[in-house]
Amino acid sequence: MRNSKTVEEIAAGIRRRVFEHTIRNNGGYLSQACSAAEQLAFLYGEALTLGAPTLPMVPRPFAGVPSAGNPDYVTGAGYNGPAAPGFDRLFIAPAHYALVAYATLIETGRMAPEALEQFNRDGSSVEMIGAEHSPGMEVHNGTLGIGLSTGAGLAWGRKRKGEAGRVCVFMSDGEVQEGQTWEAVQAAVHHRIDNLWALMDVNRQQCDGAMDSVMDVGDISGKLRAFGAVVAECDAHDVAALREAAATPHEGRPLVILAHSSPFHGMDHLSARMPRLHYVRFKSHAERDEANHAIAAQLGIPPVEI
Repeated sequence: MRNSKTVEEIAAGIRRRVFEHTIRNNGGYLSQACSAAEQLAFLYGEALTLGAPTLPMVPRPFAGVPSAGNPDYVTGAGYNGPAAPGFDRLFIAPAHYALVAYATLIETGRMAPEALEQFNRDGSSVEMIGAEHSPGMEVHNGTLGIGLSTGAGLAWGRKRKGEAGRVCVFMSDGEVQEGQTWEAVQAAVHHRIDNLWALMDVNRQQCDGAMDSVMDVGDISGKLRAFGAVVAECDAHDVAALREAAATPHEGRPLVILAHSSPFHGMDHLSARMPRLHYVRFKSHAERDEANHAIAAQLGIPPVEI
């Protein structure tokens, strides 16, 4: 399934949709839309071979946890298409990017715009922090660091079965603070899992502020290479650079793309909030109104009617 929009058009739509949602609801993950819009647009709009969605355009309510007695249980992976051998699989590891992921599904025609009306509502599957039943999600990655392990395991199984589809893991750089991430890299290298690649949003931000003030991770590229992965680095906001990085040969080894991004790309007004950018909420009507007009002007769209 291919979208008629360009990657750049999808990325602009993602930022616009997340911005409008944030202003209307006085809160949202704006910086993740700034840093990751091109990356997710690239994955869904061009890089991955995904089939048509298998779930309703308007998500059903949460159907309960998986069990032998619950035939209604589904994962949200159906919005990425069927899990057939010839299709790629995508794992979105940072669950707090859920709003950006939902906006991507909408912009690529995989989910209806009205689905965001269910965002963070009781009983909804369109969760604020994506779970395995949330649109676009296949497993619960709320504890950062398990996404690459999950992707590596599935890729290893697909390789053994001779399936053509590749496995991609979208990650955040905060996950390199977790030991399990490094175990996943080491295992993928040892088992020569080369049908696995990861796209990491390197925005150097996390919940409590700038990463280097919480736990400095140093040279991510050097560490990954030391563990045996093939590494490519690029400007996260340059689609041609993303395309070139994704084409990096990595026979016999996993590929990790470090996409260096800005947490206020396209919304420079947010730079004044540095380093508190993880979740943007406005303390007063005046602050919200100022952001509404300033960011709308930077995005080239009308202010949101509140």
